[in-house]
Amino acid sequence: MASLQKSLPSNVPGEFFVDRTCIDCGACEWLAPETFADLNGMSHVCRQPVTDEERVRAQISVLACPVGAIGSRIPQDYTLAEQRLPEPVGENVLYCGYHSSKSYGAASYLILHPEGNILVDSPRFSKSLARKIEGLGGIALMFLTHKDDVADHEKFHRHFGCRRILHEADLGEETRGIEILLRGNEVRTLFPDLRSIPVPGHTAGSCCLLWKEFLFTGDHLSWDPVKQTLFSSRNTCWHDWSEQIRSMRRLSDFHFEWVLPGHGARCHLPVPQMAQELENLTERMMTSF
Repeated sequence: MASLQKSLPSNVPGEFFVDRTCIDCGACEWLAPETFADLNGMSHVCRQPVTDEERVRAQISVLACPVGAIGSRIPQDYTLAEQRLPEPVGENVLYCGYHSSKSYGAASYLILHPEGNILVDSPRFSKSLARKIEGLGGIALMFLTHKDDVADHEKFHRHFGCRRILHEADLGEETRGIEILLRGNEVRTLFPDLRSIPVPGHTAGSCCLLWKEFLFTGDHLSWDPVKQTLFSSRNTCWHDWSEQIRSMRRLSDFHFEWVLPGHGARCHLPVPQMAQELENLTERMMTSF
């Protein structure tokens, strides 16, 4: 629960506030950009909600916050916000919400697939979210893009009986029970329309998941809403920047319209524009080597 006593002085007066336990995951800033913005490495309330929709977006941000750093000075009814999660993003792709502090607030997504639903990375386990996913057909497969964003994978595995996928290079003590291991650097077809693409760099075992026009990128690739361009961070490259550049170049072999990252904003661009943005990013990464 957020503490009014710890409220950041930069919050504009009104019902919602962010306290100093914020970890700057940025989720609230892309969920409700009318209400939240970054200032000096923390999110804050830059403008109080005016419309009913803005208030619901702020409430979704409260539910999504991984550390409970967003609060309200007056009691809130979160019924509508809970009903909105998981939230449709595109055709049969839903954003889960309920970010976890275990993954530093990474986003996760649910693919409604005829062969069985696929959870991409793990959100915080919530009974409300679990019930909603049960109503959508449960989870058959959990694809973990890399070792940082596994969060409550074990709880979801026990609840839904889903098999989990992770690259062996990212195995650790917490993930030793993973059922399906990816190996090497080859693209693997999981279903006819679903492919795993190894993209080592951020971590040794980082992988993207490509389904139709949707690319789930973990921490390999995201969108910078300020500069309006694709983005990859050298400061959070834990394994090898030169490998991450090669991995980024590899993505030019694939066509996609959506980038759905764990951290950072998502984006939707026409295929030719996305390809050009990817080429531009790779060139920028080369100059920062």
